[in-house]
Amino acid sequence: MARRKQEAQLQQEIETQEEWEDMLSKEGLYVVDIYQEWSGPCTCLIANLRRLKNELGDELLHFAVAKADTIDALEKYRGHCEPCFLFYAGGVLVAVVRGANSPKILRTITEQLQHEHKVIDGGAERKEIKDPYIAQMESQEKLDEEEEEKEEEGQKMKFKGEIINYGDSDDLLPGSEGKKEITVCLIKPDAVAAGKVPEIVADIEAHGIEILKNEERHLTEDEVRQFYSHLQDESFFDDFVKFMTSGTSHVLVLTKGRTGENIISEFRDLIGPTDVEEAKEAQPESLRAKYGEKAFMNALHGSSSEETAMRELAFFFPDYVVPESEGKPKVQRTLALIRPDAFKNHKDEILANINEAGFKVAMQKEVQLTKEMAEDFYREHKDQDYFEELVLRMTSGPVLALGLAREDAISGWRHMLGPTEVEKAKAEAPDSLRAKFALDDTKINMLHGSDSEETAKKELEFFFPMQQTVAVIKPDAVGTKDEIIDRIHESGFKIAATKEQQLTRELAEEFYADHKGKDYYEDLVEHMTSGPTYVMVLSREDAVQGWREIIGPTDPEKAKEENPDSLRAAYGKNILMNAVHGSSTVEHAETSLKKIFGELKFGPDGSVLADEAMETEKREGEEGIEEGERETEQIPSEEPTEKSQEEEKKEEEPPKEDAVKPEEESKPTEEEKPAEESKPAEEEKPAEESKPAEEEKPAEESKPEEESKPAEESKPEESKPADEAPKEEQKSESPKPDEEQKGEEAKPEESEQKPEQTEKTEEQKPAEEGEKKEEEKTEEEKKEETPAEQG
Repeated sequence: MARRKQEAQLQQEIETQEEWEDMLSKEGLYVVDIYQEWSGPCTCLIANLRRLKNELGDELLHFAVAKADTIDALEKYRGHCEPCFLFYAGGVLVAVVRGANSPKILRTITEQLQHEHKVIDGGAERKEIKDPYIAQMESQEKLDEEEEEKEEEGQKMKFKGEIINYGDSDDLLPGSEGKKEITVCLIKPDAVAAGKVPEIVADIEAHGIEILKNEERHLTEDEVRQFYSHLQDESFFDDFVKFMTSGTSHVLVLTKGRTGENIISEFRDLIGPTDVEEAKEAQPESLRAKYGEKAFMNALHGSSSEETAMRELAFFFPDYVVPESEGKPKVQRTLALIRPDAFKNHKDEILANINEAGFKVAMQKEVQLTKEMAEDFYREHKDQDYFEELVLRMTSGPVLALGLAREDAISGWRHMLGPTEVEKAKAEAPDSLRAKFALDDTKINMLHGSDSEETAKKELEFFFPMQQTVAVIKPDAVGTKDEIIDRIHESGFKIAATKEQQLTRELAEEFYADHKGKDYYEDLVEHMTSGPTYVMVLSREDAVQGWREIIGPTDPEKAKEENPDSLRAAYGKNILMNAVHGSSTVEHAETSLKKIFGELKFGPDGSVLADEAMETEKREGEEGIEEGERETEQIPSEEPTEKSQEEEKKEEEPPKEDAVKPEEESKPTEEEKPAEESKPAEEEKPAEESKPAEEEKPAEESKPEEESKPAEESKPEESKPADEAPKEEQKSESPKPDEEQKGEEAKPEESEQKPEQTEKTEEQKPAEEGEKKEEEKTEEEKKEETPAEQG
């Protein structure tokens, strides 16, 4: 108790924003130990600070401890303040010391106290500074915010609550904005003294690492103690300080590629374990194994994390501005076909060549093409003399279709293939795949590659049709969501919709319906409902199987052996907590999608379409001729039903069928049938009148349109199901009995509209001249068309 009381007397305790502001308003030099409740203030320096206070006896010197957890002004220090001493004079920050570096803290106190006396005497000015580490962190946060804002502008916010349509995934590749990732490297005095710096630099650059800065420094004892303050409790620390101050070091700032992504972990792998002997045994090619001597004389130092790298950068180069990220390259995809002969004899060798060239096999499928499929795929070559042989070769056995991904996939793959003509490939590019795997008995080359982005898209869709699958980032991996999403984009998936939620038991059971009855089923369901999950709808060619391949085997240990690049190998912990889930079949994906996202409609590119109501309105607003074409495509599949309905009508209304037969051949009424069935006659008039006008092109505009209406009204009456009749009765109660008995429904209306009747007669004159022949012809066509449809 007495000791704590003495400490309290030495250090003023500041726990509120008001107390902090009161401290800044006072004169003198305040040395403030910033701490968080979980760690407490730095008590190991109390004795040294008290001794200095007694020695100096200066009334301007004050000590304080400030709790970052409860002081708004110190918010930036939460999670970044251990140990940290801020020096305030006259209410402004004048110095910062990080680490429990007693000599440097005492020296800084003496220097700043002397300077403050000069300021008070008018012989100097205070120089306000900003904590370099906090400044660097704020700069990065600002860049991150700008990046997020730009990213949000590219995203399309969608309907149904939390669902988001991300649009084109290529526009959202990570690393497109902001600063490059960097790491700090020290080439230590032992390697510098041995003259190994040029070799080490050459080794670093040989691994594609860019050296942004390289400065020679002779570190002081204070600098070493501060930089390596995390080692101060180690028994060898004093010897280590002597070693690091025994000669000059080289301080390097490193990055790699367009974004610097993964440079920290990559460089730490390159330098190897900290212990030289361990490095020589485990990683003999590492830099520490090659250039280190023993123990801590291990030649090099590398940052251990992004936070450490930024702190070390601020320590050595406080004014250095990290270069802007150049953004990730746009990854292309192309189709590669290994034709039957090459697939049978050289598949493994060709796949090895593909992997060596840096291609990623994003999709893979073995396909047996029919003659029709081969002719359709190569229809552009139909007039060539080699077409028949090409089709024969393509259907002689299974084809291996590959979706290849790389920065320059299209041009890169075609370069590997060589010229399309085999003889030319042998002469001009003997190392090309078409030259190496050519057959002597044919001029057809053994491999195919798309020739443009547009062609690649069509050809990939031919072999790998667009699908949707449901992907789930499980509760144990939600913290690595951003990294997993990066991998999703890189694999060519479009994230069509997302929803972050805690699954209900019902949904969890739906996901794992295939596992019901297994020993681990209950544990699995319990884990899936234990916390938030991130559910996505992924669109891509062959999405279901493609996603299953990317996530890897269920057991992360097995995944590490069989598919080390898979998501479960990278982020899974065990069979239960294996990071991600994917639908097992197309049917399973459809069921899960509906339960979580409801009814979604997808466009040809895999993105979510607008609301159903908007789509309906858009369709109704389209030109009649486009709608007519769309309905014409549907007529064959409906004809058997229509025919049976017509036969029923024949028995009941023979005159009526004869009356409208001439209309059947032009089929404008059948094309308009869906619209007429869904809306009252009055609402449909504009659309109905416009279509015959466009299709039959009468000489006059308005009258022919009006004249065609009675006939159009009669046609649906013929082909509609019987249950449609009551609707007509509601519309026109008095004419209906006549229509049913006579079957000549148009005549009463025609008598009221004689001019229209005259023009209708002119329009349909050819039909009336040969009415009986047309009736016979129509019946014959129906007989011919029905078997075709059945086939």
